Amino acid sequence: MLNENIKTIRKSKGLSQQELAVRLNIVRQTVSKWEQGLSVPDSDMLIFLSEALETPVSTLLGETVIETEADTLKVISEKLEVINLQLAQRKNTRRKMIHWLLISLCTIIVIVFAILLKIKSPYLGWNYGDPETAVLGVVFHAFEWLFVRAAPIIFIGAVIGIFLVRKIVKK
Repeated sequence: MLNENIKTIRKSKGLSQQELAVRLNIVRQTVSKWEQGLSVPDSDMLIFLSEALETPVSTLLGETVIETEADTLKVISEKLEVINLQLAQRKNTRRKMIHWLLISLCTIIVIVFAILLKIKSPYLGWNYGDPETAVLGVVFHAFEWLFVRAAPIIFIGAVIGIFLVRKIVKK
């Protein structure tokens, strides 16, 4: 009777043998032996077991407990609700992170454009006869050429992304 009650109550609470064992700080095999009727918990462990299962000791020792479908459905729905909340939080966090990354990208583009305007493209006046200056000048020129052509497109895409993500985050 005790073994059947332990098993039925454990299942109605949605716990595996391993989860119950962790709550009781014992090995899973001990729970298995109790449920098979091969051993019984001592009096102290019976009290810990009743607390872990949120069930009175008298119920554990009493008549056979009938597993109700409502308990099982309630446990499943509670677990699903928790999972849904966690997924919603994760999704919202990702959207906020994307929002701030796009804002950072726009800021970096504006700063680089400001720097390029401030230095007025000095690579045109460099002496390309010097090998080090020539390599540095070509690299700088290639960066500036690509940046000036690609940055406006990236900037516009980032601004649009900021507004799209912002609308979704506020909902």
